[in-house]
Amino acid sequence: MMDRRAFIGVLAGGLLAVPCAAQTQSQVPLRRIAFLSSEAPLSPTCISNPPNVAFRAFLEGLHSLGYRDGQNVAIECRSGKYERLDALAVELVQLHPAVLVAGAAPASLAAKRATSTIPIISVYTADPVGLGLVASLARPGANVTGLSALASDYVAKSLELLKDAAPRTSRMGVLGHAANPTYAIYRRELEPAGRALGIALHFGPVNALADVEAALSAMKRRGADGFLVMHQPFTWVHREHIVNIVARLRLPAMYGSQEAVELGGLISYAASVPDVFRRAAVFVDKILKGARPADLPVEQPTKFELVINLKTAKALGLTIPQSLLQRADQVIE
Repeated sequence: MMDRRAFIGVLAGGLLAVPCAAQTQSQVPLRRIAFLSSEAPLSPTCISNPPNVAFRAFLEGLHSLGYRDGQNVAIECRSGKYERLDALAVELVQLHPAVLVAGAAPASLAAKRATSTIPIISVYTADPVGLGLVASLARPGANVTGLSALASDYVAKSLELLKDAAPRTSRMGVLGHAANPTYAIYRRELEPAGRALGIALHFGPVNALADVEAALSAMKRRGADGFLVMHQPFTWVHREHIVNIVARLRLPAMYGSQEAVELGGLISYAASVPDVFRRAAVFVDKILKGARPADLPVEQPTKFELVINLKTAKALGLTIPQSLLQRADQVIE
């Protein structure tokens, strides 16, 4: 039989053992999720104050699956200009994350150059096969998988929709960030689409924000009566600046994001940025549960949103056909 002093000793030992066990458990390293993107700045407070819609949607996706920064995962985010992406990717790789999420093509390519072993989720990247990120959509084949931004007929459809909204358009200026490898992909897809629709194309490559106004104005002087703005991180971040210049030039334009139309652009056609980045969290969840990137097919967007700004159409003297308005997911009046 245990006497009183022995019982107190066992009880005290048991109480002391609880915090020790809890401390041991709390010292288990959290699995790290790394996030790399270009252009849109991510500060050290990116988790508590998400700076852009893409990263915010990604965090929402993680939260919906039960992941919380500092509780069951540790999230590291980095962002910078294109010339800094390789160094930022290496910095993240040195943290030994369980998975690295890369937003759009430049960040995805930098991540792939930085590691051939850490799983990479490439998000909102045009033509991941053509860029060499994966062997095929169905069988990625290495450490990269993810979600593409484009379907096969997306570029041609964008031209067609702008032509429907502004039927007199016959010479279109195309604005794009030349440093982004997707510039060549857009151009390759646009040229035959333009010929099929009888639209002559003028390409305006830019490398800095200061180049945008000169490029758009030059294309108008060359006869452009409409614009198509490539959907890239650069044009996404600087969408308000681009929309304002296009408004001053008084020409219809097709954009790659709903947000540009909300700022006064005429029309947009694109896969939803929040939806795609929210879906990226599902890929992260699968990787953390043991799936291999090589076994996860790259997903292509199945829904593209058409948004039209009727106020802008009226300012340009355009009457949007009722058939096009009926197809729109959102009409801004």
